[in-house]
Amino acid sequence: MAADPDPGQLRARALAELDEIARTIMPFGRFRGRRLHDLPAEYLQWFVHHGWPRGRIGELLQIVHQMKSDGSDIAFDRYRTTRRKTPE
Repeated sequence: MAADPDPGQLRARALAELDEIARTIMPFGRFRGRRLHDLPAEYLQWFVHHGWPRGRIGELLQIVHQMKSDGSDIAFDRYRTTRRKTPE
C-alpha cells in the first residue's frame, strides 16, 4: 500500500505549478503573448473540444482550465498586477 503524499510536498508542488503558469506566456493563437492565467475560459473550452496542445503547455492549459471551471482561479490573483492609480 502506497503512503499518503506529504501535504507539505503537495503544497510546494502546487505553488511551483502556479508560479510556472504565472510566468508562461501563450506562444500561439488568438491570445499569443498573454499570460496563461489570464486566458478567457471560453478560449480554454475550445481546447476541450478540439484537443490540447502537446507537451508542457498543454498540461498547464489544462490546469488553468480546471481551475477556472472550478471557480478557483482566485489563486492567480496574487500574480496579477494591480492597475496604477493616476495621480490626483
